[in-house]
Amino acid sequence: MARVPSPARPSKCPIFHYIHAVLHHPEYRERYAANLRRELPRIPFAALTPTLSSRAQQDRPKDGPAQSRDLLSADAKHAPATPANSRSFDSGNELARSFVPSAQDDKLKDDRNVFRVLAAAGKRLTEIHVHYEQQPEYPLTKVEKGGEKLDWRVTKMKLSKDKTSLIYNQFLTLSGIPPESYGYRLGNRSALEWVIDQYQVSTDKRSGISNDPNREDDPQHILRLISQVITVSLETVKIVSSLPSLGLPA
Repeated sequence: MARVPSPARPSKCPIFHYIHAVLHHPEYRERYAANLRRELPRIPFAALTPTLSSRAQQDRPKDGPAQSRDLLSADAKHAPATPANSRSFDSGNELARSFVPSAQDDKLKDDRNVFRVLAAAGKRLTEIHVHYEQQPEYPLTKVEKGGEKLDWRVTKMKLSKDKTSLIYNQFLTLSGIPPESYGYRLGNRSALEWVIDQYQVSTDKRSGISNDPNREDDPQHILRLISQVITVSLETVKIVSSLPSLGLPA
């Protein structure tokens, strides 16, 4: 009798990308916010329909009714929608081109497709987060102060009260920062605010060692970085907002 081949298991890279997407998923971060503050993250299996955890399965009485996993009749609201920003999933990304679903796609009925969509999203997130300095610059408006000498050096940058402008130095102010860029957060701060805080001239009081982020060989490095971080933040927000539901149990 011929042996029935087992389904192919995903390789390590898609699993890594899947985890990267789950860690950015609003549903996951909100549900387990308290747990993430005091313990290592636990990665759930995404599904079209909520399922019991393995621990819950073990604790369930043996004579209890089995939980339904009828994926064909899953509520449509749990099905992954077509990402609003399809470009984010189609930048030379084979996984994205293959697995971004449409409303008529039969693969929507399979939990494996939820994994594939999340893996594709995680791959794109990984690309822009690792290679953030290679991303295009967001077109900010550069306002130069009259009478001041041309200067690209940074001492300490500061945001305006409405956070739409950045005082780069005495010579230059950058305006037109989109509010959505603050949606990508690294801990308690947005990525843009983190860069503003880290890229400043400072001196350690104990050692007297100075830290200067300015580059003599590339005077506009920080200026370019600000625009690239905004681009990364905006694309991250778009990708994260288009992620399918994880199907976590209520």
